[in-house]
Amino acid sequence: MTKIDIFSGFLGAGKTTLIRKLIAEGYKGEKLVLIENEFGEIAIDGGFLKDAGVEITEMNSGCICCTLVGDFTKALKKVMEDFAPDRIIIEPSGVGKLSDVAKAVEKVEGAHVGAKVTVVDAGKCRMYMRNFGEFFNDQVENADLIVLSRTDTAGEAKTTAAVELLKGLNDHAGLITTPWAKLSGEQIREAMDHNALHEELEHMEHEHHHHDDDDDHDEHEHHHHHHDHDHDHEHGEGCTCGCHDHDHDDDDDHDEHEHHHHHDHDHDHEHGEDCTCGCHDHDHDDHDHEHHHHHHADEVFVSWGIETPRKFSETELRAILDALQDEAKYGIVLRAKGIVDASDGEWIYFDYVPGETDIRRGGAAVTGRFCVIGSKLNEQALKELFKVE
Repeated sequence: MTKIDIFSGFLGAGKTTLIRKLIAEGYKGEKLVLIENEFGEIAIDGGFLKDAGVEITEMNSGCICCTLVGDFTKALKKVMEDFAPDRIIIEPSGVGKLSDVAKAVEKVEGAHVGAKVTVVDAGKCRMYMRNFGEFFNDQVENADLIVLSRTDTAGEAKTTAAVELLKGLNDHAGLITTPWAKLSGEQIREAMDHNALHEELEHMEHEHHHHDDDDDHDEHEHHHHHHDHDHDHEHGEGCTCGCHDHDHDDDDDHDEHEHHHHHDHDHDHEHGEDCTCGCHDHDHDDHDHEHHHHHHADEVFVSWGIETPRKFSETELRAILDALQDEAKYGIVLRAKGIVDASDGEWIYFDYVPGETDIRRGGAAVTGRFCVIGSKLNEQALKELFKVE
């Protein structure tokens, strides 16, 4: 069996940074393959990770959990056959649903889901939960380890509030709140293995109880075959009724429901901190088929990217990234990243999430390229901002 670790996390949470740390410090001596799924046509992160000597399969035409489940399955089989790795690391798109990714992995013979890790930006947890809960919440609810990023810059109050929100969605997952610089890759790896094992044992225990219940049901069925079990009782931690089984059959029901329930959700209004529109409500009614709107990522998010030989000064680039906060002009920009030629003869690597910009120098690329991801983007305004055609 090939062990497969999945690193989920919303746009810009820091998945790539965590993976690089683990490759350098936590997975020593293992033959690794990274399968990366970028949302958008311009792949950026692959260039950063190739320096670590990891083979990368980039799939950029859509989201792993939407249009690429079939292709993903084939890619995973091919990687297992061609490279025979000790471990495969999957980094889904930031707008991918962890439940769908895990379900796709489980379908592949010889693949075994190891750790399901979700990286959460401590400072943006509440905002993403309110505005994009359908995607963000799924990543949290299906993790066995939640790793908070930027806890040092978010501060104690925001980090504590984020932890409470996350526990409200998933109180079984392990939590890492210590700034990563203070942790070794080995410590993070130990937490991953411990919580993945705990989740697996819980799942096995659940299946065991579920099997026992079936046996008991068979024994007494002739006495109670007219009894309809409506699941009106509360589902506590020890509940073994099986109505929330771990096999994610709910997703199939959602797909069937979606066929009959065409809900056009255009996100025409702004989603502020106090938005109560309910279109991405994060309560647990999301699991009710009659209320849940099962969107694909490409129905909600868009990406705009371009390759360009244009040179940028660092001052100019900072001004451009600062301007992206103007939602009325450019749309809701959730992430921007790229590699561009600098006017001083070097190359600039940049990452942007709302309120935070990271600019650094790196090796030359074959050409400049960048990608902007968000909701309701104004592509013409972005072209004018970056001064590209």
